[in-house]
Amino acid sequence: MVIHLPFHIRRDGAWLYRGTPIRRKAMLCLFASCLDRDHKGRYWLRTPTEAGVIQVDDVPFLAVELDFRGCSEKTQTLCLRTNLDEIVCVDAEHPLLCDWDRPADGATIPYIHMRTGAGGQPILARISRAVLFELAALAVPGCVEGEPCLGVWSQGIFFPLSRLPDETVDDVEESCL
Repeated sequence: MVIHLPFHIRRDGAWLYRGTPIRRKAMLCLFASCLDRDHKGRYWLRTPTEAGVIQVDDVPFLAVELDFRGCSEKTQTLCLRTNLDEIVCVDAEHPLLCDWDRPADGATIPYIHMRTGAGGQPILARISRAVLFELAALAVPGCVEGEPCLGVWSQGIFFPLSRLPDETVDDVEESCL
């Protein structure tokens, strides 16, 4: 039997208990450390005394701050801080995920893979608008699976963010072949 706990994580990153915002950061960090995800994609709060499914509108975390070191594809490292002060660096284990393969004028929403739940489903943080603008400032042309795109480098890996505008595709397309 699945127990539903009265927790709700809104799209803006606010955690609610019985409709009331939880304001104590230490309590939020504790709950976040107990967060899990099952094979059906449901979010669970698993404490030593009880476990139950909770409601999550989008994802449980927001990436609210970007720190980067280095300035080339081999030396640049991007690290993100979440709204609950978790730090994660973008790499093969913590990739940036983005539905970048859409028209250049279409908005994409990038996420970062924080960890994998017990059911094999990812627990993600959505990249905030401010951090997305910072990533856009660092973006360079590149190729993924032969498709020209804009993306960022972190720890020697290229992470696509969006398609290139049509007027710049020809310049990059040759290097994708």
